[in-house]
Amino acid sequence: MRLVPAPAGSGIVFRRTDLDNFEIAATGRNVAKVSYATSLMRGSVLISTTEHLLSALIGYGIDNIIVEINNLEVPILDGSSLPYLQAFEQTGLKQQRRRREYMRVLKPIEVTDGSKFIGVYPGDGYEIDYTIDFPQPIGYEHLRVDLATGDYDRLIAPARTFGFKEDEAMLRNMGLIRGVSDESAIILSRTGVENGPLRFSDEFVRHKVLDLIGDLALAGKRIQGKVVAERAGHAMHTALVQRLLRDRSSWELVHGEIEAPAMERVPARLQPVTV
Repeated sequence: MRLVPAPAGSGIVFRRTDLDNFEIAATGRNVAKVSYATSLMRGSVLISTTEHLLSALIGYGIDNIIVEINNLEVPILDGSSLPYLQAFEQTGLKQQRRRREYMRVLKPIEVTDGSKFIGVYPGDGYEIDYTIDFPQPIGYEHLRVDLATGDYDRLIAPARTFGFKEDEAMLRNMGLIRGVSDESAIILSRTGVENGPLRFSDEFVRHKVLDLIGDLALAGKRIQGKVVAERAGHAMHTALVQRLLRDRSSWELVHGEIEAPAMERVPARLQPVTV
């Protein structure tokens, strides 16, 4: 996979270099299947497991980029979005001469599925309130964070994906987790974490927030508002995006600062990054 600069206003676009540079925009209209990961599809061309990279781009403040990839699955790396941020830091970003647009939420939009819930509400920043309740050894965890504080790199990016060892065969049969190893995910058994230590005592809910940020990137703009999620997942995250996009009265586009990295300390020009 290679990350390449794009002109202002381009947004985030995936390009399958193994399929004549076929392009798929990272937008809600191209959401394909969502179960244990979020996939994009246009025509018959698929990009799988997009959420960690999208989360890193939104968390770091990158508006316009082309993601060149020669396979259908985005590399999982260490299971978090931290390696992407480290690559951005090393390469540097360039400020562009166009004001960034935000999707400012004007009224509540909610999605419910039994005991699962997700909603987005008007707010000044980009606040996320997430609750999970998994079987042991995870259990109940809750986190509230506001991306407007600029703490994504410290509070969210290092949190790794996780899964139960007993589900590995099923997921591989579904074509997922092709690159997973003990170094790229938290592996759980019914008795505990098999490859600790954890990076945070509540790393599981932090990773769910990471996933949510990546999935909500498919709205096409960074959201200005508050998101509340309880026991949600990729399917509900993307359902919220699609409901937002369908209800044009629920949001408006507003202009903020000039399109630029969230971390102003990085002055260098954006160059291609190979991951």
